[in-house]
Amino acid sequence: MKRPKVLLADDHCVVAEGLRGLLKPHFDVVGVVSDGRELLSAAEKLRPDVIVLYFSRRLLNGIDAARRIRSTNKHVKLVFLTMHREAAYAARAIEAGGTGFVLKHSAPAELVTAVREALNGGTYITPQVAGELLTAMRKGNGAATPPGELTQRQREVLQLVAEGRSAKEIASVLKISRRTAEFHKARLMETLELHTTAELVQYAIRTGVSSV
Repeated sequence: MKRPKVLLADDHCVVAEGLRGLLKPHFDVVGVVSDGRELLSAAEKLRPDVIVLYFSRRLLNGIDAARRIRSTNKHVKLVFLTMHREAAYAARAIEAGGTGFVLKHSAPAELVTAVREALNGGTYITPQVAGELLTAMRKGNGAATPPGELTQRQREVLQLVAEGRSAKEIASVLKISRRTAEFHKARLMETLELHTTAELVQYAIRTGVSSV
């Protein structure tokens, strides 16, 4: 009998290998990737049934990667693995198409349960977050509201700014000119009504665009 295919995305090598060992007895682990751009390529090439992804990725974070993957593959299941236990993070994961939300320090068996639940068409939210998430959703306090009305490019620039990248480094990563990178950063600050790089970083962390 053919086993479900699982793709792992985590930039911590030791953690990724541990996850592979955990999932391998139950699923066909078809690959392990270490950044968001590699994840997009692997998802297209390997066509996994489930992707287990860490919430904040290098170069392209988990939320943006999830949205882009779901735009081209409506059937893949996305299980988020994160250190963040705030309901806002879980809400954003679900809003981006996630069907699972598990904390990194949860019992290992919980991730297996989340993947199985996703394959069965359900949604698994770790009990440590589920109650707070339900309360937030009932109150309608905006926990699921994504950060601003930003373009894809602006979100990428914001992520890189939060990682401490200079305009030159941002230009190199995104394969654009330094002047264009500076333009996107300026428009980003204007859109968010922020005035310094420090405020941009704080905004990125607060809204879950980055966890640095």
